[in-house]
Amino acid sequence: MTSGSSADRLIVVGKIVGLYGVQGWVKLESYTQPRTQIFSYRPWFVGDKEISNTQGREQGKGLVGRIAGYSDRDAAATLIGAEIRIPRSALPKAAQGEFYWSDLEGLAVVNKEGVALGAVSHLFSTGANDVMVVKEGPRERMIPFVFGQFVETVDLEQSRITVDWDPDF
Repeated sequence: MTSGSSADRLIVVGKIVGLYGVQGWVKLESYTQPRTQIFSYRPWFVGDKEISNTQGREQGKGLVGRIAGYSDRDAAATLIGAEIRIPRSALPKAAQGEFYWSDLEGLAVVNKEGVALGAVSHLFSTGANDVMVVKEGPRERMIPFVFGQFVETVDLEQSRITVDWDPDF
């Protein structure tokens, strides 16, 4: 799959982190909310392979899955550390005023005065709110993703986020 349009690019939704049993099952880390949502998406791309047939379930405090073509422990061991990616188009349309983090990554960030602050590298959650990590060369700014207080507008068409932020901070 190519990364041409934003709808057909692949986004990371999880990672294979270990082995479970001897029949090719693997332990998974899911980045989806809820975490079991990862099993709803098809196809998965693991490494350079497209995989349409997967099984998965909660197991104790974690998730386990079985990926077609990896039927024993040795074969499954080759997948440890691999990211699980899906086509962006597999995600449901975001509600008005909501955004997928993957759609914000790479957007230019400017303040209300038009000063360029860099581009969104990634986001993370603090519990209280999400935070954008905005990189400009070696410099990193961590800007709370709070509409009306710090984030003024998100314009996906123009690939730009306008914030109320002091460029010296």
